[in-house]
Amino acid sequence: MLDSFIPVAGAHFLALLSPGPDFILIARSALVSGWRTAAAVCVGVALGNGVFIALAVGGFALLDPDGPLFRVVQWAGAAWLFYLGIRFWRAASRAPAGDAGTAATLHGRAGFLAGLGSALLNPKNGLFYMGLFSLLAARATPTGVQALYGLWMFLVVLLWDLLVARLLVARGRAPGLARHGPWVERAAGLLLIALAFGVVLA
Repeated sequence: MLDSFIPVAGAHFLALLSPGPDFILIARSALVSGWRTAAAVCVGVALGNGVFIALAVGGFALLDPDGPLFRVVQWAGAAWLFYLGIRFWRAASRAPAGDAGTAATLHGRAGFLAGLGSALLNPKNGLFYMGLFSLLAARATPTGVQALYGLWMFLVVLLWDLLVARLLVARGRAPGLARHGPWVERAAGLLLIALAFGVVLA
């Protein structure tokens, strides 16, 4: 088990360190909306990853890069990123000077759904887990062991994102940072819009 677990867990954690739409959404929520919303976003992101993990363990190759379903998810993901980017940018433009951009603050269910949508509408998440679990299948790893690996990955995603959010919330309490809220909104919006165009052009 360790011969498979160490490289798979290592590759999974390294992928977590690479910033993407999920990280941008978590960072923006932590700096602008606070801990409770950021935590809800983290739970949504983790559950979205959990769906892909379950599909990968079940052996459903639903996201064939050459298949029509992948293209549908890809375009839906681009549209979702673009929508969030525009929403954050417009909220920053409406916020008065010195305000932390509360016009676009997400709360509870909205934060959870935003995180879930971000994870589910990112086809790279699905392809990543399909790749990892195809490696395990090639090594004849029992399904029960694969399920344990999947549970580990789900928990790592959740705990890591919560840690990142907590650190960013603490950072956001630094004197003078709150007045930069609209700039955080604009930066997050531009990054998400750029990622949306990147998905389309890819």
